[in-house]
Amino acid sequence: MTKGEIAKINFQNGCNCAQAVLLAFCEDYGMDRDTALMVAASFGSGMGGLRETCGTVTGANMVIGLAKGKNRAEANRCFREFAERFRAKNGSLVCRELLAIRVKTRLTCADLCEDAGNLLKEILSR
Repeated sequence: MTKGEIAKINFQNGCNCAQAVLLAFCEDYGMDRDTALMVAASFGSGMGGLRETCGTVTGANMVIGLAKGKNRAEANRCFREFAERFRAKNGSLVCRELLAIRVKTRLTCADLCEDAGNLLKEILSR
């Protein structure tokens, strides 16, 4: 099962979007699931339900911090690559904009979690 599939299932099983993505990777980088759930709890639905930065994006950034945080320049480079590629594929990094776009594309938040998980895995595997 891919990291994206795991993230999608996490979302479908009740996690918010940030939790879904972080949970797919947390144990790979030494964070237990309960801590990951708590850390990402207020980042879903565009950060606390404000519909700002998409939770899949903030969750991905948390994963990048776990994976690359000892080297801030490398962490920033990885996040910029993630953000650029996610925006190019999905049209935005902003929750409210993605919600509007999905009316046309029929992508769900679960699909965005899957996309974020797969993209992260690709970026972090290099």
